[in-house]
Amino acid sequence: MYLETTPTAHEDYKSEKKNRINAFKNDESFQALSNEWRTAALEKQYMHNFSWMGRPLIQLPMDMMAMQEIIWAVKPDLIIETGIAHGGSLIFSASMLTLLEVCGEIEKGQVLGIDIDIRPHNKEAISIHPLSSKITMLEGSSIDPDIIEKVHRFAAKGKKILVCLDSHHTHDHVLAELEAYAPLVSAGSYCVVLDTFIEDMPETYVWNERPWGKGNNPKTAIFEWLKSHPEFEIDSSLEHKLLITSAPSGFLYKKR
Repeated sequence: MYLETTPTAHEDYKSEKKNRINAFKNDESFQALSNEWRTAALEKQYMHNFSWMGRPLIQLPMDMMAMQEIIWAVKPDLIIETGIAHGGSLIFSASMLTLLEVCGEIEKGQVLGIDIDIRPHNKEAISIHPLSSKITMLEGSSIDPDIIEKVHRFAAKGKKILVCLDSHHTHDHVLAELEAYAPLVSAGSYCVVLDTFIEDMPETYVWNERPWGKGNNPKTAIFEWLKSHPEFEIDSSLEHKLLITSAPSGFLYKKR
């Protein structure tokens, strides 16, 4: 996929890394261990332990490493995110776009975040952050027609767009988000759908007070959506590299 073809300084290192990742793909015991660890981490709320530049970031650190690699490879000037929570992911994206600007890779980067309920204290903390000038927030359901229209109007200013979906995790909601926002993704960029691992949790796992679960989650939405969208494909090399990820089958690369 895209990241696999990114040039590196040493061809021998590139080949060695590719072979190692391919070995992970076929290492069932290592994969099972990784999945077991992820289940334990979820139960212990491990992903709530981190922050990015002062704002809580409720993600697995491995996934943020993948996002860093994707952003550097794609070099988007607009990142659209559904789901804001405490704002750590928005700050992360804004910081990455700032680095791209400093390196002369893009002229001006912007981050657009959408959430149905942006808590006042989170909105305030994001608005006074040093990177706030790069962030725009919209409050409302990500699948509301008015919000979708506003996002599309905002996206008209983007030259290369990356999308990350991380809001409500039911099949129908994510499917509607894919229909609304994946078309905005530029060729050679990604639509990243998080929390697809819900489908891979143990049969005995119970999602207390959550409307999603096996058969009703982001991964099932992806598989249905991809049937009619051949311009996208799953970049499985990323999950094989990470092993521990909240987004198995969730890194969608736009070929054209």
